[in-house]
Amino acid sequence: MTRVRRRDASGEDDLDRALRAAQEGDEEAFRVLYRDVQPRLIRFAGALVGADAEDVTSEAWLQIARDLPGFSGGIDGFRGWTATIARHRALDHLRRRSRRPAADAPAEELLTLAAQADTEALALDGIATEEAVRLIAALPRDQAEAVLLRVVAGLDAKSAGKVLGKRPGAVRTAAHRGLRRLSERLAGSGAAGPGSMIAPLPGAGSDKSGGTGAEGVR
Repeated sequence: MTRVRRRDASGEDDLDRALRAAQEGDEEAFRVLYRDVQPRLIRFAGALVGADAEDVTSEAWLQIARDLPGFSGGIDGFRGWTATIARHRALDHLRRRSRRPAADAPAEELLTLAAQADTEALALDGIATEEAVRLIAALPRDQAEAVLLRVVAGLDAKSAGKVLGKRPGAVRTAAHRGLRRLSERLAGSGAAGPGSMIAPLPGAGSDKSGGTGAEGVR
């Protein structure tokens, strides 16, 4: 279910206020941000490093906490910024461990990560979360990352492009190809019931033009 974001008279919502407070050292506000972002990060990292996702996101949060005072942007930009950090730490981990990408690994490696994810969060209607993860894990790497960032992390194409180092149009194309391939596999397997379909990408056709929050991440 989509979370309702309550905004005050200035247009700032609860998470934006928590972000500002966390930047000023408020530990409770930082925990609010962690609870919002961590489920997205661990699913995204899991698609890259499998069972080592918790180690990777722990490294990412150390950098996030260190660099948070210098971050500039709102909560949407913060999500993009944290996804960029998590991806860099995941790629560092893969280089260190010479691990294969999760898209080439048995889908079972991702099932424990999917246990806490609800089907709605993956924007797949009519199938179980475990099956959604199996299908996403079987996509080509570029499509899997695009689907995860757009659908699971909820980033717009510009923010996802900053994370992946690609143009927004390339991210949109990869995500739509991935979702189309998922739809075809569902139709072919009969897993989707009558009327079931892949839900539209968040913000499709109306991506924001503001800052992505991913700039300056190393």
